[in-house]
Amino acid sequence: MGTQQRWVAAQPGAVWAVLADGWSYAGFVVGATHVRAVDPHWPAPGARLLPTVGAWPLQREGETRCEEAAAPRRLVMTARGWPLGEARVVFGLEPRGGGTLVSLSEDAVAGPGALLPGPLRDVAIDARNREVLARLEALVLRRPA
Repeated sequence: MGTQQRWVAAQPGAVWAVLADGWSYAGFVVGATHVRAVDPHWPAPGARLLPTVGAWPLQREGETRCEEAAAPRRLVMTARGWPLGEARVVFGLEPRGGGTLVSLSEDAVAGPGALLPGPLRDVAIDARNREVLARLEALVLRRPA
């Protein structure tokens, strides 16, 4: 499972606030075009958010389920976007140098992506997740305190 990290000039609670706002998901997740619905208790374990993924006319309805939430330190999700597959996604937030070191780990766990060799998956996922972290940082820094 590849891991990307980015230091964000905001406290873990501010980063967590964006992750805990399911409606913001399409604003930082590469490939998500919009969010159709968010369970009111997101990000509690078992809660779901329903993004639409892909570019028109090839959009697909996805589902992301929270597996674990330990505010403001860790969020574990399973993202499903069939027929593309399913991925385990882990955000870690660590106070560091007056801000937050955000780590993002992701790996395909089912579907076509899981059939690719790990190093090949990591190349694509790592590039995508560097952009996810850059977008997440932009949302965190634009959000009112």
